[in-house]
Amino acid sequence: MTPTVAVLGTLDTKGQEHAALAEMIRRRGFGVLLINVGSLGEPTVAPDVSASEVAEAGGEDWRTVFARCDRGESVALMARAAARHLAGLVRAGVVHGVISLGGGGGTAIATAAMRALPVGFPKVMVSTLASGNVAPYVGTVDIVMMPAIVDVAGLNRISRAIFENAAGAICGMVGAAETRRSESATDRPLVVASMFGNTTDCVGAARRQMEEAGFEVLVFHATGQGGRAMETLITSGMVAGVLDITTTEWADELVGGILGAGPDRLDAAGMAGVPAVVVPGCLDMVNFGEPRTVPERFSGRRFYHHNAQATLMRTNEAECAELGRILAGKVNRYTGPVSVLLPTRAISLISAPGQPFHDPAADAALFEAIRSHLRPGIPLREYDCAINDPVFARACAGELLASLGVPSVGG
Repeated sequence: MTPTVAVLGTLDTKGQEHAALAEMIRRRGFGVLLINVGSLGEPTVAPDVSASEVAEAGGEDWRTVFARCDRGESVALMARAAARHLAGLVRAGVVHGVISLGGGGGTAIATAAMRALPVGFPKVMVSTLASGNVAPYVGTVDIVMMPAIVDVAGLNRISRAIFENAAGAICGMVGAAETRRSESATDRPLVVASMFGNTTDCVGAARRQMEEAGFEVLVFHATGQGGRAMETLITSGMVAGVLDITTTEWADELVGGILGAGPDRLDAAGMAGVPAVVVPGCLDMVNFGEPRTVPERFSGRRFYHHNAQATLMRTNEAECAELGRILAGKVNRYTGPVSVLLPTRAISLISAPGQPFHDPAADAALFEAIRSHLRPGIPLREYDCAINDPVFARACAGELLASLGVPSVGG
């Protein structure tokens, strides 16, 4: 079967450009599905999928919205609808890659649709915005943003070169994805794990044990973006199990540090129903940049200078009690097998006895909040050791392997 690329764009304003891009892809031997997501006028070229078909997939009263001719409102609606429509085409195996050209509105619509697709699915966005801050457009998904250099307004020697390169890129990506798909039967089940420098030994040992048992382990750095990316991957359905050993991003989210992962952190595993092990790793620390960047309201708190660009602040008893309540509340909503493991001597490398963040009272407040708020029936295992002790690492991996129905190897 010939792979098909979805060429998605606002064909009312950029029809000629998308039609040329489609032809460049066809010349490379790929099929094309030309999808119109323009909402303010008639398309200038004939699409394979009309704007009304896309809008209908959104389940909203699109006719009323379009009739108001409010560009911002129409773009927002079409972005939501395009995400649902394109995701449906991907699930059905109709398209095998997606590419788009756009300015502000086109980029907003197309990247919203791309963010609804699985990690690894080929996605290319040629945009006039690609040389700036693309974080709002990319999110935690692997969208390739290619600078348009000139405006997407007609065909010229620059735009043709950019479009040809983009066509080559998406075709190469689709070809690689097709090869990967044919080899996927040999892939090992996937486990994700969260890690910080202060939990490296624990996660590293647990990862090796999971790999010995036949799993592939992806480790995410718990720096906000890492946690969001891990949550996205769990939601994609690709993940068999979760080792959430480093839930530190919630400390930043609660207290106001710079590495928060948003209020949805810890939700994906529960919604996906996959087996999970949750640990309050590094909830003893809130992250800031250079010392001068620490807000004045934290004057007098306990700090540790991790490096010239990273200042850590110790969470206090009240913050730890609230973090324990939040963690338990999140875990209480899990629908799959889940266990909470507590390393009672230290939740990070620097909270162990003799280390700068050692605070037994704050740790006790955290543990007690977890104990008192965790719903009955969820296993709560407590270990008289530090988080980086090999005993605790083996316990984390062994607990997840048991939930996955796999005998622990070497544990």
